[in-house]
This record gives sequence, structure tokens and C-alpha cells, in this order.
Amino acid sequence: MRCKQLELGGWGRTTMASVSAYRPERVSAAADTVRALDAGSVIAYGGGRSYGDSAVRADGAVLLTERLDRILAFDEDEQVVVCEPGIRVADMQAFLIPRGYSLPAVPGTGFATIGGLVANDVHGKNHDRHGSFGDHVCWFDLLMADGTVKQVAPDSDGALFAATIGGVGLTGIIVTVCVKVLPMPSNAVQVTEMRVRDLDEFFELFAEHRDRAMYSVGWIDALARGAKLGRGVLELADPSPAGLPAGKARKLRVPFDMPGILLNRLTISAFNALYYRRAPAGGEVRQKSLTEFFHPLDAIGDWNRLYGSAGFHQFQCVVPEEGGPSGIRRLLEEISASGSASFLAVLKTMGGEGRGHLSFPMRGYTLALDFPARAAVTDLLRRLEDITLDYGGRIYLAKDSVMSEAGFARMYPALREFRAVLDRVDPNGLFVSDQALRLGIRGPGR
Repeated sequence: MRCKQLELGGWGRTTMASVSAYRPERVSAAADTVRALDAGSVIAYGGGRSYGDSAVRADGAVLLTERLDRILAFDEDEQVVVCEPGIRVADMQAFLIPRGYSLPAVPGTGFATIGGLVANDVHGKNHDRHGSFGDHVCWFDLLMADGTVKQVAPDSDGALFAATIGGVGLTGIIVTVCVKVLPMPSNAVQVTEMRVRDLDEFFELFAEHRDRAMYSVGWIDALARGAKLGRGVLELADPSPAGLPAGKARKLRVPFDMPGILLNRLTISAFNALYYRRAPAGGEVRQKSLTEFFHPLDAIGDWNRLYGSAGFHQFQCVVPEEGGPSGIRRLLEEISASGSASFLAVLKTMGGEGRGHLSFPMRGYTLALDFPARAAVTDLLRRLEDITLDYGGRIYLAKDSVMSEAGFARMYPALREFRAVLDRVDPNGLFVSDQALRLGIRGPGR
């Protein structure tokens, strides 16, 4: 198959790489491509919405899955859908929602692909209730390093199944996925928005509502300090029995890289204060479409250009429930003191461990936010990594761009089992990403 030289990177735009890109339209063509490649040279590339270097291989190859995007079967009695990996979340939702269903875990962007949801064991705003995406995967077909396709299920090869769920593409190329879907009565949710004065109130409200509402998410002003530390807006949502009229969404676009000087503490603090006051002091209840609720930033095309040509880092960690409030407080204090955070942080609860060796979730609290790529930010991210380790937490591989090899090994205790699976199914190390080399998952001595 012919290839094209491309410059590809993560959504954060800090890790660009020159790659040989292959774009198969059928699984047979993908298999032919894999058989022709050398060891240590290829990784799958889906929607390009992982933030760092987990889906690129500098001076190597990527297999673009965008044309492997067909829905193959839908069984309403069993409530399962079978599809190829390259179909986007938004397109799958457009198929499911009119039929009364939704994907079980929906990420913050509809541009992510189903293959990416499996490879990153994606979670949504309903993790307490429904877990992460991998909890709903029935089976998948995996294109192996020798060019064969193997169907993998928990009862057929449990170790390979666990290595692939959340395994950031290192076990092979996912070419078919069967996933259980959730009933969804309409295209809308009923959302309660309330202003939250500080971090302590956030944790009180989470404790009160996490077992009641299907969806919950907190938006935090990460630059607030002192008595206002952790102030923000809490959104609680449940499916709405009545839907909203279908309308054409307004689409904005960032046409060029914004000057980095526009992102400073003054402008970001002003934006965060406006967002905080947007929610009425007494709260309000309103309907939102599922698209607006799940994917608010998708309304702004190329929003990553807001950070300028240098790009940005996203940091997301989870800390265990015991000690979670003090851990999140320490993280926010470090972030606020640095003055480096941009816009709003996202705080959510998580319900439990995922099924994969490298699954991110654990029962506790997850904090996510962006940082413009500047010299001081790398040092800040190292400090945040240390705090996360102090509290027994972990950093999300889909968002990682600078995590240390030692920190990664401490955060993911099933790494030895994961490597054992890689040694069995890909002994020559065909499937490799720049992230896998940076974190020491694969490479010399591994």
C-alpha cells in the first residue's frame, strides 16, 4: 500500500512527528500493510484527539483508521453495536440516539474514534454509574503483529483483552469492536447547574449527588486562591424524557494560532470569573442537547489554536477516594500558586477500576486542565506528578505528554503483566509509539 509523508501529533500540538502514513479502506489492506512493516515502526492513529505522543511514531509509520468507519451490525434485542474502529463518536451517536440508545461512556469530544475509546478505556461524566468504555466491550477483532486477525473476548484470551483495553494501541490494531449500548430516551438531558463557593462545598455536593444523578461534572476556577480555592460550577444531569428539536449547531472556528501573550493570568482569571457568575447563585435547571452537554468545545473548531503555535499540555490525574479531598486541594494550591493554568479545570468523581492493565480509572476524584506550553510548565507538571504519586493516584495516558518513566511504573502496577502480553503477541516489537519509548514500555532492554 502506498504511504504519504505527514506531520502528525497530539491535540496539544507539543509533540509533532514526521511519519509515513497509511490509510487502508479495508481490513485486508491494513493486514497487508502490517506484514510489510519492520519491527518498532507502527502505531494506529484515529481521530488525533489524544493530547500527547501516544498515537505517533517519529520517523516510523502510522496506520490511519479514518476510512475503517463502517457500522457493521446493530442488535436492538441484545443492545449491542458492531463497528469498525475509525467511526467517530459523533457519527455513532447520530446513529444510536434516534433509535433510543447512546454509547455507554462518552468523551469530551465527538471527534474521538471508537477504536480510540477502547485503546484509552475512555470514561465520561457517568463513571460512578456506568464505568468506562472498556466495561461495555463484548469483544474485538485485533490485527496482530504477524498480519493475522484474532477475535478477542474476556473468556477467549483474558490477558490479551485486558492488555488491549486501555493499552494505547500497543497490542495491535483494533479493526472491529462489539460494544453494549445504553438506553437513552431522547436527545437531551435535564441539567441542574449550581454555583459552588469553594472546594469543600464541591466535595459535599459530590457526596450528596454522585449516587443520584447519572451524570456529574464540576468546572473549577483553577486560579482562585485562599477562601475561594476550588470555586466553580457543578452540573448534574439525567436523561430527559422529552427531546429537543433538531437544530443546526452554530460553528465557530479559530482561524489561526493566537498570540501566546493573550493567555495570561489577568485574561484567564477574567474568563473564569465570568463563567463562575454565569450560573445563577441559586442555581437553575435547563435542558441541553446531548451534543452540547457531552461536547461543549466541539462548537469551536480548532480550539487548540487558542494556545498559540507552541501548543499546550493537558494534565489529568485521579486520586483515590481516601485522601482525595486533600490531594485535590494540594494540586489546586500548586496550580494556583504557579499562575500557569488556563481557563477552567474539570473535576469529576470516578467509580472504580477499569478492566485493562493500563486502565486509568480508580474510585476517587479526577482533575483535568490545560497549561500553555512554556518553560516553567514542565517543572510544574513534574510537581503535580509527585503530588499524584504521594496520594497513590495515576496520570491518564491519553492526556500525558511529559510523565516520567519512573512515575509511570509506580502508577500502573499491572505493567509487568502488560509487558508479558506484549512479549507473547508482539515479540519483535512492531507496534510502538513515541510515548511507549518515552515511558519505557517498549524499547531497548524491554
